[in-house]
Amino acid sequence: MTEEKEPITTPAPESQKTKVTPEDELKEYKEKYLRLLAEIDNTRKRMQKEKQEMTRFAVDNVIAEILGPIDSLENALQFTKALSDEMRNWAQGFLMILGQFKDVLANHGVTAFHSEGMPFNPQMHHAIETEVTTEKPEGTILKEYIKGYRSGDHTIRPASVKVAVAPDSKTKNESKEM
Repeated sequence: MTEEKEPITTPAPESQKTKVTPEDELKEYKEKYLRLLAEIDNTRKRMQKEKQEMTRFAVDNVIAEILGPIDSLENALQFTKALSDEMRNWAQGFLMILGQFKDVLANHGVTAFHSEGMPFNPQMHHAIETEVTTEKPEGTILKEYIKGYRSGDHTIRPASVKVAVAPDSKTKNESKEM
């Protein structure tokens, strides 16, 4: 039994390989350099965008926490008409402070939005109650319990609302659950 051996191949001498000219090598290095520059620029832009989003998220969270005390102050100041003259003077000072809070919010682009009579939008509203009615179209907001706030195109705090429901859709939902 003789084993067949594969022929031994030797690498081709340098003179037979395709020669890379200095111009081709320069072109290749230039392309790599330009790709790396583009990659670095894209990374820089992505990191800058992420930083802006994190900052906006942090500011929005702080503003959302401040909105609760502002709402409480507004609610407390609604009853100033029933107070004595001396207490109304005190309340006038608190109204000025409330105005300053609202100015700070406005300076940062934060605005309250009105919801009553508007169609329900899950991006802007949080339904905490429904009411069966035929007086308003289904999905119409009947009452706003807590104001909603927006900054630019995004909602910082959705409004808590009562939403109209048509009588027949209420019975359909109940029968589906059984």
